[in-house]
Amino acid sequence: MTATRPKFSILLPTHNRCDVLGLSVQSVLRQTEADFELLIVADGCTDDTVAVVSRFADSRLRLFDLPKAAGFGYANRNRALREARGQYVAFAAHDDLWFPDHLAVLGGALDQTGAEWGYSQPLWVSTDGYVLPFFTNLALPDELQLFMTNANTIPAPCVVHTRRLLEEVGYWPEDVPEAADWRLWQRMLKATAGRAVFVPMATGLHFSARWRESRVSGGADGKMLLEIAERAAWWPTALKLQLAKGQTEQDAAWTVLTSRPDWVPAVRLAVSTVAGRIAWMAVRNLLPQLVAARGEASSAKQ
Repeated sequence: MTATRPKFSILLPTHNRCDVLGLSVQSVLRQTEADFELLIVADGCTDDTVAVVSRFADSRLRLFDLPKAAGFGYANRNRALREARGQYVAFAAHDDLWFPDHLAVLGGALDQTGAEWGYSQPLWVSTDGYVLPFFTNLALPDELQLFMTNANTIPAPCVVHTRRLLEEVGYWPEDVPEAADWRLWQRMLKATAGRAVFVPMATGLHFSARWRESRVSGGADGKMLLEIAERAAWWPTALKLQLAKGQTEQDAAWTVLTSRPDWVPAVRLAVSTVAGRIAWMAVRNLLPQLVAARGEASSAKQ
């Protein structure tokens, strides 16, 4: 990191998740791209968050221990971001984990293309350990339109954008009760005419937030993928974490992430397997409909 300007500013907001926060911080500090500052925003925390953060003796880390802001604490996030110095802005989450090459991969994609907003392929993790890939591709006009009007399918920890773009469009909206990240992505994509870099490779794990009280995030899409994972005999073993009794899904993921160097490559290969299987299932289900429609068309001509 240079004396005045690191390559990345990483925003990590947290509220009372000291049980898993340390793992998230470690996943950031283990990045192969080491040129960053880590801004941890404690939004009115009443647990041991400060004690957990104090265990990390790293000059790149800075804690903002702030009184609770309204809602999800978007105002506190902006307070930290206004002091950010990086060329790029990345987002971590207190209950999510990055793979070691997350910053290197996404930073490289933005460097090479000159784009100002990019994201990697999301992996959602259910509370019982199913790892579920999602395939949003904003380079496709219909998917971009759906993303802009329907719902957010790209978790914040998958996104990296330039500091310049943030200054142009404004910070996290503070006047919305939720989904401020999606509102910010919408503004950024409009400002760049939809130009986004999609890295079709997973670079981290996104877990269902405790407050959702749901097995998996991602709405109906997440539930559909979870149903496929549970029913498919072919579901890859790399995409199912083994949770010990009383163990959080983050603990299980961290154990395999740090003990098995082959796990991340296996996960990425497994994601390709899932994509291929789902595509084949779609073709097999669609084919009878096409044949029936062709027969109806032929009958109509006769």
